[in-house]
Amino acid sequence: LCAGAAAQTYPNKPVRLVIPFPAGAAADTIGRSFAAKFSEIWGQQVVADNRGGANTIVGAEIAAKAVPDGTTLMATFDSHSTISALLDKPPLNIETDLVPVMLVGKAPYIVATSPQKPFKNFADVVAAAKVKPVTYGTSGPGSSGHLAMVMLGRKANVPLDHVPYKGAGPAINDVMGGHVDLICASVAALLPQIEAGTLRCIMQMGPERLKALPDAQTTKEAGFPDFLAEAWWGIFAPKGTPEPIVKQTYDALREVISSPIVSQRLRETQQMQLLMQGPQEFATFFAKEVIEWGKVVRDNNIKGG
Repeated sequence: LCAGAAAQTYPNKPVRLVIPFPAGAAADTIGRSFAAKFSEIWGQQVVADNRGGANTIVGAEIAAKAVPDGTTLMATFDSHSTISALLDKPPLNIETDLVPVMLVGKAPYIVATSPQKPFKNFADVVAAAKVKPVTYGTSGPGSSGHLAMVMLGRKANVPLDHVPYKGAGPAINDVMGGHVDLICASVAALLPQIEAGTLRCIMQMGPERLKALPDAQTTKEAGFPDFLAEAWWGIFAPKGTPEPIVKQTYDALREVISSPIVSQRLRETQQMQLLMQGPQEFATFFAKEVIEWGKVVRDNNIKGG
């Protein structure tokens, strides 16, 4: 009865949307577009609260410890699934301390290089790496870009040297400057530079070529038919949030994402395939991600920065 009563009046006060990334990150852009539209639909202020740090752990812990009354949500992406594997003593249980609300969508990770470098495709990288190690930058140790390149190096049986950065921005700058050979990041992070001609995409890690990158081969086309690495974005709530409130939040999210302005922004700016999967489907997907990428972390003795 209490949960039902709460759901009928939800939300009856401002809602905080925790974003475990600094301002300007892809997840931040998505979260803020949600917050603005949420405010219109709910008639309550929805405040985007950036809490970046420690591979999303800072923000995730804040969200997990919040009162589970629907007034705190978290917008995050794929790096959330590796927290428990990267830390010996994680401050939260990612599988139980937060409940999935919606899997918003996904988009492929891509590998890019400076146009001044000789790499036109991944075969060029493999050939070069057999002569001397090729370097690649990512947004940090244990990031999905890092894990994807570790897997690729093993599958291609060539040395790829990781150069970790504190965020994609510094990594992008050093790759554009020619100081690092490659970068692996989500298509959303790299597309502006690719469109500007300051980076060149040499491979995309999704199942098929993107319309925005028609000339860049997929991992399957590059000779890795069983390998995919895709960024995903999702909304979580603290454990114990009443199911009726989770459902209302999911329904509101569908309305937000289905609006022409938001859906176009996600598809074009983020190159996202919209999924809008509900709590049960998202929970199944997330459990699989935790297992698969956790195994990569442990098998290669990777630790978070």
